[in-house]
Amino acid sequence: MSLPDRPFAAVLFDMDGTLVDSTAAIARSWTSWCVEHGVTAEALAAAGGHGRPAAEIVRDLVGAERAEEAAARITELEVADVHDVVQLPGVPRLLAEVPAGRWAVVTSCGRSLADARRRAAGLPEPAALVTYDDVSRGKPDPECFVLGARRLGVDPADCLVVEDAPAGLAAARAAGCATLAVRTTHPTGPLEADAVVELLSHVRASADGSGVRVRVLAPGERADV
Repeated sequence: MSLPDRPFAAVLFDMDGTLVDSTAAIARSWTSWCVEHGVTAEALAAAGGHGRPAAEIVRDLVGAERAEEAAARITELEVADVHDVVQLPGVPRLLAEVPAGRWAVVTSCGRSLADARRRAAGLPEPAALVTYDDVSRGKPDPECFVLGARRLGVDPADCLVVEDAPAGLAAARAAGCATLAVRTTHPTGPLEADAVVELLSHVRASADGSGVRVRVLAPGERADV
């Protein structure tokens, strides 16, 4: 597997598990939410949540009648718990290498949670931000990545999506984007993407005319964080 050898008009990054490590905060918040709402850990795991919008997971777990209030509660818990959310290895360097105006964040979070986690991790301001509040259907539907490309003024087919979750990768493929998977939250098992890396410290980017080239380091190359 390898990335297409061409410049991309833009790079569209997922956030949680791709740019930031929010795993511990997510676990704490969902554990509290499950206790409050009588949902077992087994039921939560069966919902296949990572990469999907919280509101859709909640609806699957508690039903449509309780969904609105229950979704508001998980948002409240997650926005309040961001103290140990940090950028993942390689992220600061990679974002500095992508030309300004050529990258966006496309996340399944709502706007308030996306802003809270971006601030906590110290992520730079993206040229565009797409959250669950901006779309009618969450990942694996491609709407979010189509919108992200549109907000940058480019064609989705000319974009690279960087994701950690199967739902996000499926959305990216459906949007016609090239895909790069990072194994932060899925260290084993298949991830269907053009290329797969352990960490973004194994990736380099550079300006190329009006776009950006992205390269996966060969095994013998140094991978600085």
